[in-house]
Amino acid sequence: MAEERGQARDQWAGKLGFMLAAIGSAVGLGNIWRYPYIAYENGGGAFLVPYFIALVTAGIPVLILEYALGHKYRSAAPFSFRALSQRWEWLGWWQIGVSFFIITYYMVIIGWVLSYCYYSFGTRWGSDPDTFFNESFLGLSAGFWEFGGLQWRVLLATAIAWILTYWLLQRGVSRGIELASKILIPALVVMILIFVVRGLTLPGAVDGLNVLLTPDFSALLNPSVWVAAYGQIFFSLSVGFSIMIAYASYLNRRSDLTNSAFIVALSNTGFEFLAALGVFSVLGFLAFQQNATVDEVVTSGIGLAFVAFPQIINELPGLNSFFGVIFFGALLFAGVTSAVSILECAIAGVREKFGLTRRAAVNWVCGLAALVSIIYATRGGLYYLDVVDRWMNNYGLVLTGLAEILFVVFVVRRLRSLQDHVNERSYIRAGGWWIIALTAVTPALLGLVTILNLYGELTSRYGEYPLSGLLVFGWGLAVLVVVAGFVFQGITGREDPATAEENA
Repeated sequence: MAEERGQARDQWAGKLGFMLAAIGSAVGLGNIWRYPYIAYENGGGAFLVPYFIALVTAGIPVLILEYALGHKYRSAAPFSFRALSQRWEWLGWWQIGVSFFIITYYMVIIGWVLSYCYYSFGTRWGSDPDTFFNESFLGLSAGFWEFGGLQWRVLLATAIAWILTYWLLQRGVSRGIELASKILIPALVVMILIFVVRGLTLPGAVDGLNVLLTPDFSALLNPSVWVAAYGQIFFSLSVGFSIMIAYASYLNRRSDLTNSAFIVALSNTGFEFLAALGVFSVLGFLAFQQNATVDEVVTSGIGLAFVAFPQIINELPGLNSFFGVIFFGALLFAGVTSAVSILECAIAGVREKFGLTRRAAVNWVCGLAALVSIIYATRGGLYYLDVVDRWMNNYGLVLTGLAEILFVVFVVRRLRSLQDHVNERSYIRAGGWWIIALTAVTPALLGLVTILNLYGELTSRYGEYPLSGLLVFGWGLAVLVVVAGFVFQGITGREDPATAEENA
């Protein structure tokens, strides 16, 4: 589709801007607080073996596939899939639905990070960061269904995060997303480097690095370690969100796709490893200060960012406020670059479906998502965020990614034509390794991940939350996004993109 109701389609100003934006999408909050713990829990240094195998056999192949889809059909996910088969537009809306619900809570976490940038000055969280976060900041209610009213400090910070993201999206692809990526990604790298250097100079840092890097090769015989590696690669590269399909649709027609995919994937991997060095060096320092082992202080996710790190910052000798601003500033930049990408895939899809101007599409998508995000700013918000995050990731991204591959490879059988499209424009050819990965390795592994996730869910209740809560915020939303995909497909919108192929 070259034009939308007389308007030229958005386009990246240059290849560098696209790659920085794609790297910004891949490098999110999870790279800093999820990867270090996943590596530690799955063999330490030995985890790098399945991690890099997963990168080559799944991460990069799927990334190239999504680049090819967006670039060839010049459309976001719904119309790209519709170009392959009119009956499969719903798959793109399913992916966008998953991304939509992810952004509703992701923006709230960015609001938390923004607040902690402020709290870093003078370490305002006090001597007990755990109590401060859960009681003073979140005001966490006593039970799952106790909404408890709005927590205004959370709501205000979330509103500021929304305003910043909305402003960037209204400026468009080249003047908003691309410009922000050119500023924020280099700044993010500088912040992480300062964070790592400071961490490595702390007492006890070596103990933390030993825990992270000491290989346990026996772990390689455990299938769950390999599943964890493929899951980490899949999530961290932003594949399955429909993000990279939308981003690739803004590239000029002669762009090198495989080279871009390798650069983005390896940059994301390098950032994850660098962040892990910094995280475990400061965890080693925390263990040293508490006269404990690193195993006793290591934690993941929200607990790492908003409890463990404030505790570490409290005990740093000198300039602890500066270190806090650097750490939470890095989280903020990583979060914003990812947030604009998650929203952009929905904005692109809505524009194409209904022929809206960019301003109107941004207003609709951001407005609806902001309204939904209010529920996470209540005193029970952390409970709902935790459940939605688990189901959208485990049963949203994995299943939509698997469905995407099965659709292209086995339903419409267009993998070879997409391979030709990629190779006509790329220095590095997508050869037999790419075909084998997408026809055998990746579908098998994603299928295994899904089976293991379902088995775990059915054998033990997640988080000891009430079944009613899991049915509403977990299984209920998982079903809702699928149904919404078919509903959007059934809505009569604008004409198909000009580049759409006839249904074979």
